[in-house]
Amino acid sequence: MTGVCGCCGALRPRYKRLVDNIFPEDPEDGLVKANMEKLTFYALSAPEKLDRIGAYLSERLSRDVARHRYGYVCIAMEALDQLLMACHCQSINLFVESFLKMVRKLLESDKPSLQILGTNSFVKFANIEEDTPSYHRSYDFFVSRFSEMCHSSYEDPDIRTKIRMAGIKGLQGVVRKTVNDELQANIWDPQHMDKIVPSLLFNLQSGERTESPVELTERCFRELLGRAAYGNIKNAVTPVLMHLDNHSLWEGKTFAVRCFKIIMYSIQSQHSHLVIQQLLGHLDANSKNSATVRAGIVEVLLEAAAIAASGSVGPTVLEVFNTLLRQLRLSVDYELTGSYDGSTNIGTKIIKAHEERQLQEAVIRTIGSFANTLPTYQRSEVMLFIMGKIPVPGVHLALPSTGSGPEGTRMIQIMLLKSLVQVTAGFQTTNMLTALPSSFLEPLLSFSLTEDPEVRLLVLQILLSLIDRHDNRPKFSNISIISDISVLKLKVDKCSRQDNLFMKKHGQQLYRHIYLGCKEQSSGRQHYETLFALLGLLSVELANEEVVVDLIRLALALQDLALSTDEGLPVFNRCAVHALAAAYLNLICQLTTVPAFCQHIHEVIEVRQKESPYLLPEDVFIENPKYVKVSYDTPSSQSTPITEVLGGSGYNTDRLATPYVPQYTDEDRLSKRKSIGETISLQVEVESRNSPEKEEVKKKMKYLQLSHVLEQGAQKQNNYTQKNTAALQPIYYFIVVMEILRCREKIRSRDRDTLETQMIFEITIRPPPSPSGTISSGYGQNQSRSVPIYEMKFPDLCVY
Repeated sequence: MTGVCGCCGALRPRYKRLVDNIFPEDPEDGLVKANMEKLTFYALSAPEKLDRIGAYLSERLSRDVARHRYGYVCIAMEALDQLLMACHCQSINLFVESFLKMVRKLLESDKPSLQILGTNSFVKFANIEEDTPSYHRSYDFFVSRFSEMCHSSYEDPDIRTKIRMAGIKGLQGVVRKTVNDELQANIWDPQHMDKIVPSLLFNLQSGERTESPVELTERCFRELLGRAAYGNIKNAVTPVLMHLDNHSLWEGKTFAVRCFKIIMYSIQSQHSHLVIQQLLGHLDANSKNSATVRAGIVEVLLEAAAIAASGSVGPTVLEVFNTLLRQLRLSVDYELTGSYDGSTNIGTKIIKAHEERQLQEAVIRTIGSFANTLPTYQRSEVMLFIMGKIPVPGVHLALPSTGSGPEGTRMIQIMLLKSLVQVTAGFQTTNMLTALPSSFLEPLLSFSLTEDPEVRLLVLQILLSLIDRHDNRPKFSNISIISDISVLKLKVDKCSRQDNLFMKKHGQQLYRHIYLGCKEQSSGRQHYETLFALLGLLSVELANEEVVVDLIRLALALQDLALSTDEGLPVFNRCAVHALAAAYLNLICQLTTVPAFCQHIHEVIEVRQKESPYLLPEDVFIENPKYVKVSYDTPSSQSTPITEVLGGSGYNTDRLATPYVPQYTDEDRLSKRKSIGETISLQVEVESRNSPEKEEVKKKMKYLQLSHVLEQGAQKQNNYTQKNTAALQPIYYFIVVMEILRCREKIRSRDRDTLETQMIFEITIRPPPSPSGTISSGYGQNQSRSVPIYEMKFPDLCVY
């Protein structure tokens, strides 16, 4: 019988004999290396036998697994690994099928050692670059099994960690093997990503022990994202969002921020805007979720914007800001109404006001972070975009509130202005006229006339950011009398042609709003400090000779304002305006470098230090200032000596001698002032009281100023008529007449000069223009033709 067996053994195929010879009698001895070299040489010499070798090794391995002969299992896998590394012929595909069958057999085992063994062999296989593609190979089982191993809950923590690490390595191998092979099943499909990504995040989050697989997981996650092409980013990021949702990981923010930092640093930079788009969409999808969840998403957006600093927000710039502004409005509505849908039935969701406020601050910071990634021209567009969203009382509501009422409108104004503060921070441009058009500056300045002191302060902060181009703003943070401004180390450049044009166009608007800001009774210490900084920045950033003269006139007008009894300013405001004017004149006199001017200002300051220290900033802008009633003989800088000394240095003496009078426009409709005529009358008195002219000149100034304004009103009426705004004409005419009547009563009470009053109204009160046009007067001027009263058409609101 022995001879017969030997004879049959000799008749067996050579490849089987070579395979059998690599197994020793004792598995502890390991693979027989000499016989393994013979098997490898045979496989290379006869590659057509490779598939049979693989099938036979698979058969032996399955039998050894079933018999629990794990030593021989390890030898078989080692032999397979060596054959894979050595052979790269065209027929290797069939051998790989046998190999993957054996790996699958090991992974299906319930023994951790076999699972780890199979994973290690698969990883070696994944690192092999095959010469020929495979058309029918599938890795679905391996994705599922490795993902399951990543969530292992084995009792022994050490073994559990090893299994999880093996699962992570296996997923990494699957990605490497399939991501660049177009013939393979697409690993980026949602069915695969929904298993791979959560498995990685689960291990990235756990970190139970020091030997945890967190570091390996992060490397694998980065490699996966780094291989993602343009069309695959969404499928890779969506499971991340879902994982954070399902496990309530937005609230903590730390892990969510860490995940997206890994994503943003791992993907190709030109794809960053795709991640931001997904985050924006997810934020919209969670609009009615808790404030902590929305705040977490916004914080992640903030970090993502900081990383995408190369301007990769791409074509979604306005979409980004539109989404954030929409969330800001919704948060304000939620805070004020206490409901996500405007109804009283809010179910189990309880809205907490302090959480909504935290969300609002996070949104504002995120808006600023996005803006900092943009070039100057795009930032200007964003500024205009946000400005167009700010609701203006009585004009329009660009962001209508859903039941939050006037308080909601006010809060939205403040939030959007805070957003503009963030957007304009660090804004620098060489041509301010182009970067800051009238369509932005004019509506911005109109908000400086509102009653709300917080709104006015935000407007001033925005102006400071826009004007400061050389980082001089911190040097004007405190109002003080500095004997030598060289210690400030101000950066002063020559005013460019574009700057001159900007000031010629917008200078008077800026002066006017500074003057009216000082005049507001609700202005506090911070307002005056910001106004001083604005004056200082105008002097060093945008000042030519004409601007310097105008700023000096403005400072002198502020002194007169503080002395006026008609304004009804509180004691603090009077002292603050005096201190502001003194500090600014001290600054501007040193910038002009005219010794006589400096000497005059210093003399006035010295007198105040001895007699009225409460009119200097050091005694006004402190914690507990002591106020004294401001008398009319307060030591002040006089216009006449300043005009003389500056005139000798080449400045325009005629302009210096003319008192500054602010120009009032339609922007006053946003302020708390009830009548334009009242304000004009008061301002004329303020300016004329301290002028050297007599009472007759004072009356003429009243007459001319009032006539000019009322003429403007009549001219506006005619303009409206010429533009075919027939529906608005009667209403506007009615308003103008009411204003004139109010002014008439005030003038009659102050001046009994009937002739003067009659002249004013002869100039200003005219009948409506005739439909047939105009007729020529005897002096060659066009005069409106009168229409009989019974032919006039009045709107319903004017008919009783």
